[in-house]
Amino acid sequence: MNEHRKGGILSPYLFSRYIRELLVAIDSSAVGCFIGNHCFNVLVYADDIVLLAPSWRGLQHLLDVLLVQSSMLDLSCNINKTVCMCFMPKKRHCMYGTAFPCFRLGGSDLQFVSQFKYLGHIITHNLSDDNDMQREIRSMFVRCNVLIRKFSNCSLLVKVKLFQSYCMCFYDIALWSSYHASSMCKFRSCYNKCLKLFFGYKKYDSTTKTLLETGLPSFDTVCANASFNFHFRWSQCNNSMVTMLRACSFY
Repeated sequence: MNEHRKGGILSPYLFSRYIRELLVAIDSSAVGCFIGNHCFNVLVYADDIVLLAPSWRGLQHLLDVLLVQSSMLDLSCNINKTVCMCFMPKKRHCMYGTAFPCFRLGGSDLQFVSQFKYLGHIITHNLSDDNDMQREIRSMFVRCNVLIRKFSNCSLLVKVKLFQSYCMCFYDIALWSSYHASSMCKFRSCYNKCLKLFFGYKKYDSTTKTLLETGLPSFDTVCANASFNFHFRWSQCNNSMVTMLRACSFY
């Protein structure tokens, strides 16, 4: 078998085939979060695995299954990158407690965290998107500064293409649903500042004028297009999990 190469186009697909028995074992345990009559207990993209359970005992059972199956495949879990997160229910009176003992995996304790970066998106225990917005703002300023430093003397057409490619790649922006209005205002301000800086406009120049002369969409237009594209793909997706969530109107 060829070596699994990180970054390869086929790597996620091939690796998912390699750990298929592990995934089947977790799925067939019937321990997890039920939506309707369907049990959802594992989400996987390549070697990034998320286990879902409604109780401490249930999640510990899934971790035990994961450990046994990964040992059979000669795989090891990176304890330093394996963390736990507790999502509080909306009805807090249904909770028995807020403190839980540490989960164990291979003789090691797993750390509880309040936020974690998964597939580039920051997930928080309270499902707030403010922290992910701050990550995107910092990332956009960094990308814009790189473009200014390397391509400030390029033609307008080239700059437009560069800005579209490197400063408008908000692949997860349509997932934001819970955030403070101030966070969105800061992101809008970041977009407008980067636009003016890269194309050589002054701070107090009209944003509308900048958009008209460059032919680029406004921040609100970018957000609206991303939301429309996401909901269109969401409505057309035939994945069993997405179909169930769509039927339950979770999004």
